[in-house]
Amino acid sequence: MPTEITFLGTGSMVPTKERNVVGMFLSYKNKGMLIDCGEGTQRQMNIAGINRNKVNYVLLSHWHGDHVSGLIGLIQTLGNQNAQNEERPVLHIYGPKETEERMEHMLKTCIFENKLVLEIHEIIPKRNEILTIIENEDFYVQTTLLEHSVPCLGYSFIEKDTRKIDMNKLNILGLTNGPLIGKLQNGEKIVYNGKEIIPEEISTMKKGLKTTFILDTGLCENAIKLSENSEILICEATFASELGDKAEKTKHMTAKDAAILANNANVKKLIITHLSQRYKEPGEVLDDAKTAFQNVEVAYDFMKVKL
Repeated sequence: MPTEITFLGTGSMVPTKERNVVGMFLSYKNKGMLIDCGEGTQRQMNIAGINRNKVNYVLLSHWHGDHVSGLIGLIQTLGNQNAQNEERPVLHIYGPKETEERMEHMLKTCIFENKLVLEIHEIIPKRNEILTIIENEDFYVQTTLLEHSVPCLGYSFIEKDTRKIDMNKLNILGLTNGPLIGKLQNGEKIVYNGKEIIPEEISTMKKGLKTTFILDTGLCENAIKLSENSEILICEATFASELGDKAEKTKHMTAKDAAILANNANVKKLIITHLSQRYKEPGEVLDDAKTAFQNVEVAYDFMKVKL
């Protein structure tokens, strides 16, 4: 099952008729990740046909309101939808410095019974450090500190390399033993009919794909390091270059900055998001990005991307 990303909001600061504030949902096998959760994210999920119970992880870039203000409603809804369960579901929430304190404050802002187990993970990387924060047999997630006006994290979702067995070669060998095939799939050598078989003889490795999310930062070295060799880079582009001074002052990127990042990080495709509400049409930011990188697309609400 391929990785699928749904853009739930592609604007910045203020929702408009065309663009909600930031939120993205990544689906991989039976796991779901929400990257940021601006106001209205629940409604956007409903429109997109995404079951909110599919959210296992929430990855928060930072604590500005347009990135987190939908979180309290989501927590309440997830708890109510699972109220009949004997065991309370677990929701993992990752975020930068002060996340534990701010989550505690958020949960006190309205009256409701929390029916979830909230696992809060406050991530504080050292300077220029890239951390692995989630890992299982299929994928891992890395993060690093970006350069915004408040502590802010970028994230990379990376599929692990997988071994693809050549069934024709197995048939020639007459190998049908499931457990032995399983060992080969896991990279172990076996002995069959007195002959040693190593995995490389009957299989090839498929490189896992990497998707990186860079939201709310100035162009910086850590953004380049985290994004390196991504299949897709999803990056903020709040302004076009004519407002470069404003972008620098507010520690945001222009579309051209995002394109320079894509070039320097050797990514295959750039998708820009988090557009200022001043851009009613995407043409200006798209043209700005294409001055430095050609394989670029402007995200829109409910856009889906499959890897």
